Amino acid sequence: MHNIEGVTPRDQYRALGLSTLAFTVCFAVWTIFSIIGVQIKEDLGLSETQFGLLVATPVLTGSLSRIFLGIWTDQIGGRIMLPLQMLITAISVWLLASVQTYVVFLLVALGLGLAGGSFIIGVAYVSRWFEAKRQGTALGIFGAGNVGAAVTNFAAPFLLIAVGWENTARIYAVVLVAMAIIFYIFAKEDPVLVEQRKTGVKPVSAAKQLEPLKDIRVWRFATYYFFVFGGFVAFASFLPNYYVGAYGVPLVAAGVFAGMYSLPGSIFRALGGWMSDVWGARFVMYLTFGISLIVLFVMSYPDTSYVVQGIPYPDGTERLIEFSFGIPLYGFVSLTVILGFVMSLGKAAVFKHIPVYFPNNVGAVGGLVGMIGGLGGFILPISFGILLDLTHVWSVVFMLMFAIVALSTIWMHVAINKMDRERHPELATNTHLSDVPH
Repeated sequence: MHNIEGVTPRDQYRALGLSTLAFTVCFAVWTIFSIIGVQIKEDLGLSETQFGLLVATPVLTGSLSRIFLGIWTDQIGGRIMLPLQMLITAISVWLLASVQTYVVFLLVALGLGLAGGSFIIGVAYVSRWFEAKRQGTALGIFGAGNVGAAVTNFAAPFLLIAVGWENTARIYAVVLVAMAIIFYIFAKEDPVLVEQRKTGVKPVSAAKQLEPLKDIRVWRFATYYFFVFGGFVAFASFLPNYYVGAYGVPLVAAGVFAGMYSLPGSIFRALGGWMSDVWGARFVMYLTFGISLIVLFVMSYPDTSYVVQGIPYPDGTERLIEFSFGIPLYGFVSLTVILGFVMSLGKAAVFKHIPVYFPNNVGAVGGLVGMIGGLGGFILPISFGILLDLTHVWSVVFMLMFAIVALSTIWMHVAINKMDRERHPELATNTHLSDVPH
């Protein structure tokens, strides 16, 4: 049974299904450089730092735009905002096929990055169709649209080989326009906006919506999201290049292996939403950070060769024993699957909080959290490129991520203990009260 007046389960499933499909298409577009960027890197002779900037640039726009898109969605509704955002993005994607210089690639990438803003539009739209006790699951299902990254990792390499990267971009643009039209035709206005129009109540002003940003909890959620989402976007864009460089596999295989990370990093977000509804978001965040630390520690260990001085031979000559350590390809791919899985749980857990704590400011608060998380997807690929150019050690990337997760875990644990001592916890220990604001 639903608790929102005038809303049927069919209305809820329609809103959730259309939004998830649209977000999947947008996310596939948002990560397009993870594949075609490898070919562009080769064509232009880019360094690792330049490549990192190229794949990160769309993330910058997609991140910074989220807070404004969230506010506008709360004011005029997702049925208008989402198709409008997709149509504007499609223009940049189409123009991408005509670019020839690195600087112009970066400029067009800024426009293409607007695809990432679709997330907060969908969050603000979907959350208005579901009552609080089901929002975690609903938003988890919607967030599974991150699978668009896997779609690009799996499909784009084959398109690139068949029609070239330029026509691959054009195909993406056409699909984006088609999705915008489908969404506008079949989606309905959200119930909150309909009620406001009936009663003549004006939407909350932008300044009023931004007031919750003074709450420290908002910034804490944003910090968590920097890793679980920003790190996900960074790895989804970086791994194809990593597989080609570190393991010497062809681009098609690299895309498939990267897709094996992106797929669980997306589809299990729905499971993370359900787990957050049942056991609480705090539990899910501890689970995410704990397993991530173990996996990243193993991934951080570089391929190493050892020479041990053993017991001399009977004739007195020196005995040298050599052995090496490295993660085989199948082992590394397996670790990325585990990492993607727990990060997907964490993404859902972070966004479980927002409609519960800030039901009237989902757009603004979710926009800020999404913006900070998205900035992780911008900052991290550039950092990866710089570190690789400086150290020439592939695993340094995972050393950086291990440090980020370790600091985030310590910060979260200290903050939660402090709140518990003050008897003003963010999440109660009782599983059914763990997401109730205090």
